[in-house]
Amino acid sequence: MAMSASEMGLGYQKAENGMRHGKFMGVVAALAVMVGGTAAEAAKCSSTGGNFERWKQSFAAEAKENGVKPRALAALMDTTYSTATIRADRGQKSFKLSLSAFMAKRGAPTIVARGRSLKKSNAALFAAIEKRYGVPPGPLLAIWGMETAFGNVTGNQHTLSAVATLAYDCRRTEYFTEQLYAALALVERGSLSASARGAMHGEVGHTQFLPKNVRLYGVDGDGDGRVNLNSKADALASTANFLKGHGWVRGQGYQPGQTNFGAIQGWNAATVYQQAIAIMGKQIDGR
Repeated sequence: MAMSASEMGLGYQKAENGMRHGKFMGVVAALAVMVGGTAAEAAKCSSTGGNFERWKQSFAAEAKENGVKPRALAALMDTTYSTATIRADRGQKSFKLSLSAFMAKRGAPTIVARGRSLKKSNAALFAAIEKRYGVPPGPLLAIWGMETAFGNVTGNQHTLSAVATLAYDCRRTEYFTEQLYAALALVERGSLSASARGAMHGEVGHTQFLPKNVRLYGVDGDGDGRVNLNSKADALASTANFLKGHGWVRGQGYQPGQTNFGAIQGWNAATVYQQAIAIMGKQIDGR
C-alpha cells in the first residue's frame, strides 16, 4: 500500500472511550502547583523542540508526584523530540479526499481480496472473536487492512518519543498528555517496552492502538496470558472489544444509518475512513 505509517493511523481514535478529560487534567493542574511555579512554567507546551528537555524534566517531576514509578520515568527521560512525528502530524491530507479517491488511495480492492482470503484461513479465530464480542470478521479485516496492510506496515517510530513529543506540542497537548500517562503505565507494568516502535503518533500493533486504548480495550486473544498487539489474535480481539465498548450490538448492521455504524465512528474521526470500513467490511463479509 502506498501509504505512510502516519496516514494508516487511527485518527487518534477520537471517541473518548466513555471518559472525559476534566478530572484527569484537574489532577495534572494540581500537581503542577505542588511542584512549584518554575516547574509549572517549564512544562508549558511549545511548537518547537527547543524546550523539550526542560519540559521533560518538569513533566517527570509531575508524573512522579502522580505515582509514576522509576522504571517508567527512566523510559520517559530517554525520549527525544521527534521532528518526524510533528511533520506527519501537520501533513495528513488523505482524510480530505472524496470517498472514491480515499478508497482508491487505500487500495480497497486489494484489502477486500486479501481480507476474504484471511477470513478463510483464520476462520477459527474470527469465529471465536464473533462469539465473544458479536463483531463479524468484515469490519475487523477492513480495519486491519487499512491500518497496517494486515500487519505488514506497523511503523518504525519510537513510540514513547512520539507520544511525549505530541504531549509537549501545543496542538493537542491535553489529549496526548493522557496518552503519555497511559504509555508510562504500560511501561511500568511491562505491557509496553521502553524501546517499542510503531506509527508516527504512538499507535502500536496490527490495528494501531494508542496507549490509552491499549489500557482500556487491550485483551489476550491468543491465550498466552498477556496483551501484545503485535500478535494478530490479540490485536483483532482488542479491536472487537473496542467496537463492543463503543456500542456494538450483536447481529445488527454496521452500514451508515444502522445500529453499529456508531461504533465504527468511534474508531476514527474521519467520515471517509468510517464509510470505507463499512463498505469494505460488507464486501468481505458478503452480507
